[in-house]
Amino acid sequence: MNTTSNAADALEIIAFRLHQQEFCVKTTSIREIRGWAPVTPIPHSPYEVLGVMNLRGTVIPIVDLAVKLGMPAAQATERSAVVVTEVNGMTVGLLVDGVSDILTVAGSTLQPLPAATGPSAAFSDGIIAHDKSMICFLSLERMFGEDDPSSWGMAA
Repeated sequence: MNTTSNAADALEIIAFRLHQQEFCVKTTSIREIRGWAPVTPIPHSPYEVLGVMNLRGTVIPIVDLAVKLGMPAAQATERSAVVVTEVNGMTVGLLVDGVSDILTVAGSTLQPLPAATGPSAAFSDGIIAHDKSMICFLSLERMFGEDDPSSWGMAA
């Protein structure tokens, strides 16, 4: 086994749960992970934007990632987490049910989504088979497109 090619091929990911499903993103887009705290709602914001939170003097939007992915709204609990990400030059907090793990996996384990998954797959780069589970690998860059930040409810 050649560890040099594996190191170059490695994906460092953070895995989290939404409604008993596993998702992940690249760790390079993560600034920090925080426990859930109430947010300040913003009138007339899109349904997936729960409100804003003060992060050490910077006000950031908090997005219900489940809603963004077309799932039922998450119910925030003391086990919920806010994954603070830096994407396309913007800081965004993502509400998730809980963070599962930080993993390094071989890039070769990332498999494309089947064509039958439909248009909702637009935010995914594929599926990672890990242990006995499947983890959907999300593309935050596509989810929060740099072309039009207003399309998901926040100004740049």
